[in-house]
Amino acid sequence: MDLKEIKELIALMRKNDLSVFKMEKEGFKITLKKGTDFQPVITTAAAPAAPVAVPAGAAIPAPETTALREITSPMVGTFYASAAPESAPYVTVGQEVAEDTVVCIIEAMKVMNEIKAETRGVIAEIVAEHGKPVQFGQALFKLR
Repeated sequence: MDLKEIKELIALMRKNDLSVFKMEKEGFKITLKKGTDFQPVITTAAAPAAPVAVPAGAAIPAPETTALREITSPMVGTFYASAAPESAPYVTVGQEVAEDTVVCIIEAMKVMNEIKAETRGVIAEIVAEHGKPVQFGQALFKLR
């Protein structure tokens, strides 16, 4: 599915006053939701994160007593911890999250994508910086 087709879907949502639209096509899943500022929000099924190779000679942090899991970026874009600059962040350190908890937004090609935790846990660390670019597979949060 290309950007033109997504824009057509958004136009159809606006025309028919839909708040949610879901579609599966040839293994591609897309969910469009009308956001609080009445802009459609696109979420796609996250692909499994690619393994990250540690360069030779890089410092490896000391292991903690409990293993931390990561919430990784499903796409390249700009990381936003909150919906608007004056809004509270979606999650904070110490907050418990469930699979369907929205943890941040990643803006890609002027589309705001809500990112869900997709796992249960407690936020141990917020790795990504608000307003900074992120890469596919990059750690955004660490969970206990």
